[in-house]
Amino acid sequence: MEFAETSPGEDTQRRVLDAANDEPDPTDEGTGGAVTDPTDLVAADSAAALDLGLTCDVVSEFVVITGMSGAGRSHAADSLEDLGWFVIDNLPPSLVPKVAELALVPESRYSQVALVVGISVYRDDIVPAVRELRDTGAAVRLVFLDADDATLIRRYESTRRRHPLGDNRTVAAAIAEERELLQVVRAEADVVVDTSDLNVHELRARVVAMFGAEHPSSGLQVAVTSFGFKHRTPTDADLLFDCRFLPNPHWDEDLRELTGLDQAVKDFVLGQPQTKEFLVHLEQMLGMLLPAYVAEGKSYLTIGMGCTGGQHRSVVLAEWVAEMIREKGFDPLVTHRDRPL
Repeated sequence: MEFAETSPGEDTQRRVLDAANDEPDPTDEGTGGAVTDPTDLVAADSAAALDLGLTCDVVSEFVVITGMSGAGRSHAADSLEDLGWFVIDNLPPSLVPKVAELALVPESRYSQVALVVGISVYRDDIVPAVRELRDTGAAVRLVFLDADDATLIRRYESTRRRHPLGDNRTVAAAIAEERELLQVVRAEADVVVDTSDLNVHELRARVVAMFGAEHPSSGLQVAVTSFGFKHRTPTDADLLFDCRFLPNPHWDEDLRELTGLDQAVKDFVLGQPQTKEFLVHLEQMLGMLLPAYVAEGKSYLTIGMGCTGGQHRSVVLAEWVAEMIREKGFDPLVTHRDRPL
């Protein structure tokens, strides 16, 4: 399922800053009217907050959303807005410190701020702006949305939108150049979300899991996903484990049509001697890594468990890993990317 275009809302906190004429990506439609001078918007909002007399504790939570054009920045921003975040779209990085000043004053009415930053004009300024924002002492998370080339090309072709770097070149060439230009930004990100296999509802679920009220804004947030290597390796996994060395339930006719969520498949996979030895070592490793990641200040950890098709072994082991992680005091998000429904 492809991402649908976003329609403008009549009552929205989103402010779209088009002063730099940044080209939107084909899935990223802003909501609201254009502002000729973004500085005027910051000043106006600051004055409005003081005039209204609305007060709250000093705001210190920011999310900066960036990534490949066509990967779904505005859909992620829509989800944050629905969660009550104050969202500013197409923000020039040079204005990030000004927005921080607005949000960090005691009189601010903004409890959580999301900044959606385009890349075609500002790519060299994103990392310095995020580092400057971190220097204020605020809690800052940089989210990079990605997708594989084939998916991005398909999205552009379906919407007939021009790529921001698409002057006098093919969409494929523009995507390749953008990916090269964004390597530094991607490396700086706290979390990379691969939207290649996500529809808008699944992307929203990922955003809610990371930034919803029931999930803390501090500490390590863990995601565990199963997948099939024949369908593509996930690009957003921090730790990836290949489970194909285990006997495959696919070759058992009684188990072939089942999945790793069925008890018979669980018993088959977990009953293998190789599985038992593997899980002993895996628990020891994660028992060492999880506290180390927390101590290092890592915000997000994605663990991928892969088998051939993503139906049997990887599903069983992803569920086992998630339960083991829960016993260690975390609340992992579990997804099964390729499991048949």
